Amino acid sequence: MQSLLSFLKGLGAARLMAMVAVTAALIGFFAFVIMRVTTPQMTTLFTDLSVEDSSAIIKDLERQAIPYELKNDGAAIMVPKDKVTRLRMKLAEGGLPKGGGVGYEIFDKSDALGTTSFVQNINHLRALEGELARTIRAIDRVQFARVHLVLPERPLFSREAPEPSASIVVRVRGALDPQQVRAIRHVVASAVNGLKPARVSIVDEAGQLLADGAADATMEGATGDERRAGFEKRMRSQVEAIVSSVVGAGRARVQLTADFDYNKVTQTSDKFDPEGRVLRSSQSREESSAVGERDGQVTVNNELPGNQAAGNTGTAKDQSKKSEETNNYEISRITKTEVTEAGRVNRISVAVLVDGSYSKNEKGEQVYAQRPKEELDRIAALVRSAIGFDQKRGDQVEVVNLKFAEGPTVVPTPEPTGLLSMMQFTKDDVMRVIELAVMMLLGLVVMFMVIRPLVRRVLASEPVPALPAANALVLPDGVALSADGQTVIPAGGPNMIDVATIQGQVHAQSVHRVGELADRNPNETAAIVRAWLQEPA
Repeated sequence: MQSLLSFLKGLGAARLMAMVAVTAALIGFFAFVIMRVTTPQMTTLFTDLSVEDSSAIIKDLERQAIPYELKNDGAAIMVPKDKVTRLRMKLAEGGLPKGGGVGYEIFDKSDALGTTSFVQNINHLRALEGELARTIRAIDRVQFARVHLVLPERPLFSREAPEPSASIVVRVRGALDPQQVRAIRHVVASAVNGLKPARVSIVDEAGQLLADGAADATMEGATGDERRAGFEKRMRSQVEAIVSSVVGAGRARVQLTADFDYNKVTQTSDKFDPEGRVLRSSQSREESSAVGERDGQVTVNNELPGNQAAGNTGTAKDQSKKSEETNNYEISRITKTEVTEAGRVNRISVAVLVDGSYSKNEKGEQVYAQRPKEELDRIAALVRSAIGFDQKRGDQVEVVNLKFAEGPTVVPTPEPTGLLSMMQFTKDDVMRVIELAVMMLLGLVVMFMVIRPLVRRVLASEPVPALPAANALVLPDGVALSADGQTVIPAGGPNMIDVATIQGQVHAQSVHRVGELADRNPNETAAIVRAWLQEPA
C-alpha cells in the first residue's frame, strides 16, 4: 500500500484526474457496447393498435417481465424476436387485441340481475357494431372501421315499420375497389335483420362518400361503367396471361375494349301450330219428317197414331231428312316472353402487341428477330378462344409484332441450393450483423487510437539523466571518461546529452540575467550579498 500510495503521489493531481477520466470513459464506452450487443433483436408484435389494446398488451407484457418498445405513439409494439410467436398465441388466448371495439364479450362478465331492458338493448347494439367493425377490418386495405347502426322500433298503432340503416367510416391504405365497397355493404346488410344494402352508407377518412345510403333499391349494384371496366380488366388479364406464357413475361401489351348495350328489352310472342290440333268435343244431330194426304172423313180413328185401318188409302206425298255434326278442336299455341337484361356485349376489340425474339451472336450481343407469321397466327387463335370470339357480333382481334423500346430484362441468377440455401439471411439478420460489425470496429478504433495513447502518456515517467562523476570528462559523443581512464556510457545515451544541453542553456540564461540585474542595480546587489554574509552558516 505504501508503494501504491507513493506511486500515486508521484503521478501528481493532473495525471490522476486524467487517469480517472480515461477509466470512466472506457467503462462507459464498453458498457454501451456490451448493452448494445447483448440487447435482444426486437421485432413487431402488433401494429395499428388502439389505445385500449395497447395498454392491455403492455400490462400483460409487464406482468410477464418481457422487454418491449413502443413505436408510432403506441400504435406498434416491439418485442424480442425469439418470443414473438409465443406472445402472439398467449395474447390471442386472452382475447388480445380486441380490435379497438367492444364485441359480444360485453356479455361475458355482465350481471343480469337488476339490468334493465334498455341497458341490454344498448349492450346488444354496441356488441353488434363492434363485431361488424372487426369483420370489416379483416378486409384487405382496411386499417380501421367504425360502424353506427340505427335500429328503430316500430311505433304503436303503426302499420308500417321504419327501415334500419347503417353508416360506416373506414380508414384505408390506398383506395377501395367498387367490388370491396359493395362487399362491405352486403356483409353489414346480411348481419342486421331487415337492413338492405342500399341503406348502408360508407365514408372514408378523407370524407369521400364511397356508398350512398339514401340510394334507391332499384339502383343497387354496379353502374354500367363499373361493369364494363371490370369486364375489360378481367378479359385483359386473361389474354395477357396466356400471351405472356408464350412470348415471355413483360414482352406483351394487351388493350381490350368492350361495347355494352345497357337497354333492357322485354319481348312477348304468340305462336300457333295449325298441324298440332286436338279434338276437344263432338256433337251429332239427325232429323227426318214425312207429309201425306188422307181421304175420307175426319174421325177419331183416323187421328190416332198407328192407325192401320183398311179404309185409309192415303199415301205419303213429301219426306225430308236432316243430319248435323259439330266438332270442337284445340289448336297448339306457344306464348313466349323474353327479357333481355342490360349489359349485353355487342362487340369486343382486342389489340395485342408482342415483342420479337432475342438471341446472342458470336460477339455475345443481343440480336433482335421478328416473330414468324405462323406464330402470330397461333397467338391470335389463342386470343380468340380466350375472349369467346364471335364473328357475327363483329369482334376484332389484331396481333402485331413490333420491337419494344426497352430490351428484355436480365435473367435473374438461380437461387443457391444445398449448403448456400441454408445460409440465407433475412434483411433483419443482415442489418444486425452490420450493426455488430460497426460497433466492434468502433470499439477497436477507440481502443487503439484514443485510449492506448492516453494510457501510455499517463503512465510514462520522466527520464532522469545520469550525471557523470565530478572528475569525469564528458566527450562530444555523450561518453563520460572517468579519472582512472575508464569509459562510462550514460544510461540515457544521446537523449540524456540533449536534456543536459537544454538544462545548461537554461542555467546560462539565468546567470546572464542575474549579471545584468547586478550591473543595473549595484547598491541593491551589494546589500543582498552583505545579508548573505551575515547569515549564520
